[in-house]
Amino acid sequence: MSNVFYRAVNKKLMEVDYGKGIYLYDTDGNKYIDGSSGAAVSNLGHAHPVVLDAMMKQASKVAFSHLSRWTSRPIQELADLVDDLAPGDLSKLYLVSGGSEATESALKMARQYYVERDGQSSKYRIISRWKSFHGNTIGSLSMTGDGRRKKYTPLLLNFPHIAPAYCYRCPFDKTPENCDVDCAQDLERCIKMEGAEYVAGFISEPVGGAACGAIVPHQNYSKIVRQICDQYDILMIDDEVMAGFGRTGSMFAIDDFGVVPDLICAAKGMSAGYSPLGAVIASQKIYDTFKNGSGVFVHGHTYGGNPLSAAVSLSVINVLVKDKIVENSRTVGAYLMAQMQEKLLPFSFVGDVRGKGLMIGVEIVKDKATKEPYPVAKGMAARITQSLVKHGVIVYPGTGNADGVNGDQFLVTPPLIITKDQADELVTKMVAGFTEFSKTI
Repeated sequence: MSNVFYRAVNKKLMEVDYGKGIYLYDTDGNKYIDGSSGAAVSNLGHAHPVVLDAMMKQASKVAFSHLSRWTSRPIQELADLVDDLAPGDLSKLYLVSGGSEATESALKMARQYYVERDGQSSKYRIISRWKSFHGNTIGSLSMTGDGRRKKYTPLLLNFPHIAPAYCYRCPFDKTPENCDVDCAQDLERCIKMEGAEYVAGFISEPVGGAACGAIVPHQNYSKIVRQICDQYDILMIDDEVMAGFGRTGSMFAIDDFGVVPDLICAAKGMSAGYSPLGAVIASQKIYDTFKNGSGVFVHGHTYGGNPLSAAVSLSVINVLVKDKIVENSRTVGAYLMAQMQEKLLPFSFVGDVRGKGLMIGVEIVKDKATKEPYPVAKGMAARITQSLVKHGVIVYPGTGNADGVNGDQFLVTPPLIITKDQADELVTKMVAGFTEFSKTI
């Protein structure tokens, strides 16, 4: 019996031995396509020699120093590189250890920004969307809009949620061709109901991730949100923990929607799983407000600004740029999407294949015509995942996307280095897994 307190204490896990490129190998010698990059993390695949070299060189110099006393060359160079890549005037990098810390930091940064700017402020609430995931700390879970929050509801902050940007299951019974982007307009309704004087920010994922399976909003969604935030003096917070650093075929997913947010939250692909890292990228306006105010952001974590993680991230991002990995994500992603739509949509239980770049979602339904989901008790996402594992493919399943209880989907988010030939291999194995699974329903 293991002494590890696993997340799922009764689940038997495979034991990973090593990884190479887009593949993982277990201790029994079986080979798997890492079709989810863990959880959309391993953007450069496994055992990338350039990143490993950078990691070893930095570790031999200094692996840890605390930001209360020290700065380091890696964090300064990383901040300069992110400044070059981030949209608009988002130029100031606040480093943490992961995605939940990043969104939690953005929450607190938004609150303190208004206190610094106005001396006193009633603004503190963050609006988010239902069918969203922003992290598992208390603050980030308060902003989250899916089933992960339910057991902890008594502990959470009373933050409001608005309609999701979920075209396949539009809460307003519209289509992208005939809608007025009501899901974006819902933000203004919520602000008026809550009182703009109490709202500090609106946080959303530019492409929805773990809670709903790569839902892509209407092309005008972010523009409308930006206008509403400006009108009511509210910060627009862009959660790119999953989508950022090339996953959707752009360095930042928001780049494709023609707006500049006030804050970007990043993690996952920023260090590609080689070292824990997260960040908030803040606009010059927000930074200057702190600098000209108290001069101190009253917040921090022990490993924030870790020089080893920063050196790893610097190496990862330089590879993304030098090797045109983001462009590969866009082109191979489009190819993989087309292949999945052609080969998977004919299955009776596949309702939708959607996404952007190499962030692709597959929604499972009981009835394709009505989009009726399977009951949660059927455990369809978990069962399909296990069928795919037997055929050498790892995906990232999720549930509750249809109505908060029922609904099954999974993400396909392979490493951004995947080739077209490997995409064909992935689809072939998925078809084999789906075919076997279809005989069990």
